Amino acid sequence: MRRIAAGLAVAALAVGFITTGTASAEVQTARPDCGYTATPEEPAARPVSIPHDPWFTKGKVLVKVKTSQGDIPLVLDRAKAACTAHSFIHLAHRGFYNQTECHRLTAYPTLKVLQCGDPSNTGEGGPGYKYKDELPTDLQPAPNDPTGLRRIYPRGTLAMANAGPDTNGSQFFLVQSDSILRPNYTVFGQILPEGLKTLDKIAAGGIAGEDPLDGRPNVKSELKWVLPLGI
Repeated sequence: MRRIAAGLAVAALAVGFITTGTASAEVQTARPDCGYTATPEEPAARPVSIPHDPWFTKGKVLVKVKTSQGDIPLVLDRAKAACTAHSFIHLAHRGFYNQTECHRLTAYPTLKVLQCGDPSNTGEGGPGYKYKDELPTDLQPAPNDPTGLRRIYPRGTLAMANAGPDTNGSQFFLVQSDSILRPNYTVFGQILPEGLKTLDKIAAGGIAGEDPLDGRPNVKSELKWVLPLGI
């Protein structure tokens, strides 16, 4: 299962969206090797192709997300995670995320996130491929962490779930409150203020099942559609 291990200012948005255009020679020469690789042992939860490495490695892309509980607009940052942003856009354009439930909500003191992106609704599903990490290097150290290894994933962060190093797929998580984790999860964007209100609404509904700290959202939270306003 792709899990985020439980381990504490929404970042200001200086948004310069790149939604169309032609790849420049500079971008082409910087084309990253993302390591998109098929995972026959973990077939796609919904049929989808494997992306090619991206030409676009700069700029930000607005993504409109309509959920059953309200809108969650996102801003993807290619400069921070070009491979991850490209994969997310690839999947979104092909309807991979449409009509899928966010299957996990956490309410630990140091981990408050909503996890989405699995069409199988089991926590096990993915796109049938994996790719390399693009791990953050600018997160603030967690206070009072004796190991010095954990970092703060701030409220409003958009990041990838994984099952270990270089196993990114389709599952992602939305940080509802500052959360403490090792920096093992790729950050590839942010949640806009309207989306944080929706996320707070879902979190306020609580968690279904016997575990009040980790499980399915009590309030059904379905991604109706995910639409990137760019390429």
